[in-house]
Amino acid sequence: MALVVLFATFTALLLIGVPIAFCLGLASLATALYIGLPPIIVFQQMNSGMNAFAMMAIPFFIFAGDLMMRGGIAERLVAFAATLVGHLRGGLGQVNVVASTLFGGISGSAVADASAIGGLMIPQMAKRGYDRDYAVNVTVNAAIIALLIPPSHNMIIYSISAGGNVSIADLFTAGVVPGLLLAAALMVTAYWVARRRGYPPGKFPGLAGVLSALFVALPGILLIFIIFGGVRSGIFTATESSCIAVIYAGLVALLVYRQLDWKSFVEAVFGAVRTTAMVLLVIGAAGAFGWLMAYLQVQSLTVATLKAISDEPMVILFVINIVLLVLGTFMDMAPMIIILTPVLLPVVQAFGIDPVHFGVIMILNAGIGLNTPPVGSVLFVGCAVGGITIREAMKTIWPFFGASVFVLLLVTYIPALSLWLPSVFR
Repeated sequence: MALVVLFATFTALLLIGVPIAFCLGLASLATALYIGLPPIIVFQQMNSGMNAFAMMAIPFFIFAGDLMMRGGIAERLVAFAATLVGHLRGGLGQVNVVASTLFGGISGSAVADASAIGGLMIPQMAKRGYDRDYAVNVTVNAAIIALLIPPSHNMIIYSISAGGNVSIADLFTAGVVPGLLLAAALMVTAYWVARRRGYPPGKFPGLAGVLSALFVALPGILLIFIIFGGVRSGIFTATESSCIAVIYAGLVALLVYRQLDWKSFVEAVFGAVRTTAMVLLVIGAAGAFGWLMAYLQVQSLTVATLKAISDEPMVILFVINIVLLVLGTFMDMAPMIIILTPVLLPVVQAFGIDPVHFGVIMILNAGIGLNTPPVGSVLFVGCAVGGITIREAMKTIWPFFGASVFVLLLVTYIPALSLWLPSVFR
């Protein structure tokens, strides 16, 4: 009965439009009162959910992404991407995907990616004759790439939710190939849709143009290698790399591109503080919710239920994928990872599935959920930037959604896509 109270309260609050953090917190409080636990336990678990050293990386990476967006780094990355793929059919759509991949390798945030790249690319695409729904759909689906390639905030959250037993460096490395595979799939889809709609190709600027744009964008691109190389080689931790990212991004924006003034810096600080506060409130509330699920032995019930369905790991992964895709339509990414990782990770490990491989599967699943209403935060950002309704975007998002699900299936059933690169660095 306690589980009914927990999930019924959460669902009811979610349906009437209560913010997700309060849904999780109030459902936890109601359940604790129902089973006779002191209410203070809920708040202790909320504090415990936020009180992890590795969690400090999240606000710093958010701040670094904000500095890069306001300091001109995103603009240079878009310009470099345009010289590489702008000449292909539907060139600006291709530019959008490549620019999102480059910026995602610096910001680690899908929402920041959709906001920064979308703010630059969607108006340009509309001005050059591209339909706004196409521009928005390319933007929001390409933003998912940022969740897979380092420095993904959500991989840090997954590692913490797994009890700190899954290496963040391995997770960062494991996401690289799936992230690039998703970029390739979205570029093929963008080309196919552009061909059907009759969008023209652009002009190739020549090798000199590519090298010139690369030279200008190089200070920003180097940050990708600094973060990945430093964490992977053990020179610094993920938390330390986030601090280095802030210092480096600030210096590049201030001294190299000279676009960061005092007003922009203050706006970046306040933007990072607001975003961090929202993220940590959700993480804390999800931590209390997840603790109650563990207290009520949801993990053992889940293991027993899935074992009753099948003993085949591939079947179990298929069922889990379906569950995660459905949950992603109404749960935001951070609480979904924090709540479900302690529940599902023991299940998949019981079936011999590598926790790093499962981490990539979960991150990609939850990322696809960011583009599915009613709780699709990245889709909401893209539609707001593009000036179209959710309904308009959803009518034509299906080819891109299909490409993302196709990559999800490849990542699920070909573990080497996730595990090969980490094995190279061991």
